[in-house]
Amino acid sequence: MSEIVELRSLDLRYEGHRLRDDAREARMMASMAERGVEEPLAGVDVAGVRILLDGFKRCRCAEKLEIACVPYVSLGEEEATAILSLMRVSTDKALGILEQARFLVDLLAVHGMSVAEVAQRLSRSKGWVSMRQRLLEEMSPAIQETLFRGAFPVYSYMYTLRPFMRMNGGATEEVERFVKAVAGRRLSVRDIEMLAHAYFGGPATLREAIEGGKLGWSLEQMKGMPEACGGCSEFERVLLQDLRRLQNSMQRVMAKCHDPCLKSRAFFAQANLLSGGLLSLFPTFSQCMRKFYDRSGRA
Repeated sequence: MSEIVELRSLDLRYEGHRLRDDAREARMMASMAERGVEEPLAGVDVAGVRILLDGFKRCRCAEKLEIACVPYVSLGEEEATAILSLMRVSTDKALGILEQARFLVDLLAVHGMSVAEVAQRLSRSKGWVSMRQRLLEEMSPAIQETLFRGAFPVYSYMYTLRPFMRMNGGATEEVERFVKAVAGRRLSVRDIEMLAHAYFGGPATLREAIEGGKLGWSLEQMKGMPEACGGCSEFERVLLQDLRRLQNSMQRVMAKCHDPCLKSRAFFAQANLLSGGLLSLFPTFSQCMRKFYDRSGRA
């Protein structure tokens, strides 16, 4: 049962646990300007203090619109229980993976719960919990801050940067420098992917240009590369495209293979056949790539 409470009475200590999305927030504010706050904010009541857990975008919009009172629903009177309740909500209100991770770390480190206990309370596997715990552990505070304020896409971090970290033995400092150079520039996921390939696998000139903020110039160099290869034949251009697609696909597969949402028997039956086929090709493929790498390096 919701109640109407004063906006200023809400404790916002968990605001940093939720991802910012300025574009979505702007659309929300336009809607709220017409219809008000329709969906209740949610929190936990501890010793007479209403600690907000869900609804920070609505809270900020209401403040900007000078709405003094908002609907609010309590998820209980104990923080850990309320957080677990929030994490069990339906799909349409599901937390993002980083938000889940930050709340899980609190449950483990602050509230003293074990991985097994959290997994049981959420009806999840211990691997699901541990994966999210490791996700935050491998990030520097600077990367976490950038992702949570919405300055860098979470998708790009998960499926473009994390594979580079795995291939380079957890090169967090390099990833942090890249994120710092690219964050807040309103680039598409595709542009970030191209810049990442240039930064981590391209020449030193491109890396220096990206760190120096010359992102437009760097993208032009990358986008113009197939045509700029001058006298390439059609066959050569197609092979270059195949190599880029192969590199992208390998990075995406490496990132997705660890996802705990992979669980159906039908999936694993087919995946086992496909992965077995790939493994049988690897020795020959690796030898072929080494020879091709040496050959292209001598040209």
